[in-house]
Amino acid sequence: MATIQKRGNSFSIRVSCGYDTQGKQVIQSKTWTPDAGMTERQIQKELERQKVLFEEECKKGFQSKAVKFETLGEEWFEEYAKTNLRHTTYSYLHHQRQRIYRSLGHLRMDKITTRQIQAFINSLSKEGANEINGKPLSPKSVRHNLNLISDIFGYAVKMGVVTDNPCKNVTVPKNQPKEKEIYTPEEANRILTLLNDEPLKYRAFFNLAIYSGFRRGELLGLEWKDVDFENNIISVRRTSCYTPDRGVYTDTTKTRLSQRTLKFPQEVMDVLKQLRKDQDKEALKWGDKWAETDRLFIKENGEPQHPNTTYEWLKRFCKKNEIPFHGLHSFRHLFCSLLVNQGVDIVTVSGALGHSNVTTTSNIYCHILENSRAKVSEAITNALNFSSSKGA
Repeated sequence: MATIQKRGNSFSIRVSCGYDTQGKQVIQSKTWTPDAGMTERQIQKELERQKVLFEEECKKGFQSKAVKFETLGEEWFEEYAKTNLRHTTYSYLHHQRQRIYRSLGHLRMDKITTRQIQAFINSLSKEGANEINGKPLSPKSVRHNLNLISDIFGYAVKMGVVTDNPCKNVTVPKNQPKEKEIYTPEEANRILTLLNDEPLKYRAFFNLAIYSGFRRGELLGLEWKDVDFENNIISVRRTSCYTPDRGVYTDTTKTRLSQRTLKFPQEVMDVLKQLRKDQDKEALKWGDKWAETDRLFIKENGEPQHPNTTYEWLKRFCKKNEIPFHGLHSFRHLFCSLLVNQGVDIVTVSGALGHSNVTTTSNIYCHILENSRAKVSEAITNALNFSSSKGA
């Protein structure tokens, strides 16, 4: 409901637009001044029309140009992100937003310029940007920050708060791409050999990681009903995730094409058979205190394993055996590298990795693919030389 106050020769039209995230009432106002020579009746009639028009603008959101970035950011999280994003993505962005709010949160949406956003993005690539280790943020993290700002502005455009997204002309500073750290086939074979003397669940986990290229969440989300011992195949149907607010929980796969089935060598399946037997024995020991989750990788009482458990174990394992520690995802890179080097086509590699399209695979593993393509000329030369020698 609009209220009108006369101020000299003009009128102030005020409309309540609800409350911000701090519970403070948001009031929007507009000043209207009658044209010279208007009669009292004309003034009252036009004033009523101006009031109705302004109320309609407020309903549509056009009045909200004075809203601050943090206020609209919280609205975006509540109205869009919470219902449309995966919870892990939502949780990550929700944590990242505070860094952005400190720089842009107090500014009005309609006053934020491309230059201000560019200056903020540039600062993320400088020393000290990472509050944990004092280093610059990675290019990927910088892009995530820019994408979040852009998403909020995109929402603001739809809501009529602003007419344009200033992020469209912002660029992420170019960094020299870091070559992916990948275990060599020799290191992978050594790891597989050393795993024979380690606890069975880690032996099973890393055998699967090396032979499948499954993501960590996909491995931890595997259940025994996904394992076909008769045909030696395993299917990915879900992921196991963790956020501080929800703990360990089950979610859908990253994309629809992430749901896939791969065939495994008999030695890997034999390790899983032994793991299943050991779990059955443990279940009997625990009795009614056993948590029946059907998961392959569990805590001692049957509950789903925390995602950091294997990461920390691998770090200790590598240190003990003087093996470079490249993290869990490096086994996925190794899987891709081995397939490419064996001449498997990119479409098949992409499907095995569970990527949504071949372009994703090409972009992520461009260095591996470039090395493979470099061998094309050599292969053609060898083939022609072989053909020539036969003709001689």
